[in-house]
Amino acid sequence: MGMDLFMSIIWGARSTLLMALSTVGFCILIGVPIGLVAGYYRNWICDALMRLSDIAMAVPEIMVAIAIAQTLGPSAGSVIFALSITYWPFWARLVYAETRSMRNEVFIESAQALGASPWRIMILHILPGLIPSIIVRTSVGIGATILSTVTLSCLGLGPPPPTPEWGRIISESRDYLPDAWWYPLAPGLAVFVTVLSFYLFGDGLRRAFSPRSYGRDSR
Repeated sequence: MGMDLFMSIIWGARSTLLMALSTVGFCILIGVPIGLVAGYYRNWICDALMRLSDIAMAVPEIMVAIAIAQTLGPSAGSVIFALSITYWPFWARLVYAETRSMRNEVFIESAQALGASPWRIMILHILPGLIPSIIVRTSVGIGATILSTVTLSCLGLGPPPPTPEWGRIISESRDYLPDAWWYPLAPGLAVFVTVLSFYLFGDGLRRAFSPRSYGRDSR
């Protein structure tokens, strides 16, 4: 049919990475504001948001994502929506913890004494200090999201044919095993190398942004 396995993997990288990056982007848009507001304010609404995130993290994310994607039908949008709904608490909890620790810093109290509004303090004083942690969490989260994206596509919940996607290629390869052993091996290696690259990149960022690591390297 004129479909080459190598070209399918190359074009499938675009579909897989696009879904993973879109999911992480939506998670940041949802989780960062919730964690920032809940960490700065202290009221029952913020506590309820954090309890909601705790409940979401207590349930296996992939099972919830499968249920949501199955309900919406197989498509790239279903995968993005399902994973965004289940993964945003990770960013919310990170930002929440960092904001709570920064809220009592001297420069925050100084800004409050000068009459700065809460939104100005959160956006101009707290959020810039959270960017390194958000970047590291995002780089690691992309690798985990790629695995979840491939899993959903392998189950038939991803983009329908003829859109190439790594998970669907792995799923289709089962009909040709064990003779064509290279059929699942090629996309599997692509997933492995890509996820490992993002994890190593995230670990490098963590070391770069760590003051203790910086001091050790400088010596």
